[in-house]
Amino acid sequence: MEKKKVAVPLVCHGHSRPVVDLFYSPVTPDGFFLISASKDSSPMLRNGETGDWIGTFQGHKGAVWSCCLDTNALRAASASADFSTKVWDALTGDELHSFEHKHIVRACAFSEDTHLLLTGGVEKILRIYDMNRPDAPPREVDKSPGSVRTVAWLHSDQTILSSCSDIGGVRLWDVRSGKIVQTLETKSSVTSAEVSQDGRYITTVDGSTVKFWDANHYGLVKSYDMPSTMESASLEPKYGNKFIAGGEDMWVHVFDFHTGNEIACNKGHHGPVHCVRFSPGGESYASGSEDGTIRIWQTGPLSHDASPDALSANESIERAMKTSADEVSSKIEGFHIAGEGKSKEKEEAVE
Repeated sequence: MEKKKVAVPLVCHGHSRPVVDLFYSPVTPDGFFLISASKDSSPMLRNGETGDWIGTFQGHKGAVWSCCLDTNALRAASASADFSTKVWDALTGDELHSFEHKHIVRACAFSEDTHLLLTGGVEKILRIYDMNRPDAPPREVDKSPGSVRTVAWLHSDQTILSSCSDIGGVRLWDVRSGKIVQTLETKSSVTSAEVSQDGRYITTVDGSTVKFWDANHYGLVKSYDMPSTMESASLEPKYGNKFIAGGEDMWVHVFDFHTGNEIACNKGHHGPVHCVRFSPGGESYASGSEDGTIRIWQTGPLSHDASPDALSANESIERAMKTSADEVSSKIEGFHIAGEGKSKEKEEAVE
């Protein structure tokens, strides 16, 4: 089993507290971006490919639980324990809007068409803000049965999905009627729910189980028991033939989607893994941990089945990664001195 010897991650420092959420933008004309949420109250934007730090969004006064970018990666949003969700200009780092809530906000998501922002949290209310009329009161969807933990859009923004921290299941709401149309039943509360890039699957994690659901007919497609309690999982977006999962055991596991067999196990974090996400092209994936770091791992050759030359391809990737890892570490050393994140640096980075 020589194939398991893959992993030299890029390690991204910068957060001073646990990293609790990660979000990759789609590929844009300027490449793709990775935003991270941390209990240190300062979401960070990075180049999704290299992990290079671009900027820090400053203004929250409590832990940030969730973060996202819109489809064009021009705006960012963050949900915080300071009872607010903030929307940021991702090019300048400026705060554009702050939407006040009455309790901790745990989740936020931009609609695919970028016009709407969905939020949820301890108040048990899903709110939809119109980005074209940010001063207008939000639309409130029928009360959630529990404290909202995750939210997402699907079906071209006609359906929203949410899970709760205190009860099991994933609820799907029809946006027009504001009513629950389906509940995906799980034993434990769902800590991670991801809609696959092609819109075919919903990937959920509850306790030590990763489940894949048909996103259109809502049937359970696959359910795999994990080696330990997991907190997050993500399906490879290009071929959909593997998935990653991370949780309490501090490792980032790679599994075969069709069989559930473990393909690789990446060790390196020094605390539980809170979030894992594949990059939009599937060539790498990121993990965020209690240890305050983000690690970006190479997937290796993207083929339906590993070819004999797979190992040499991996070795060349490892070599390439080593050089960019050195660049990143020198960048990061500079970052601390450069002062905590005048995120205007993104403008130069983007140009």
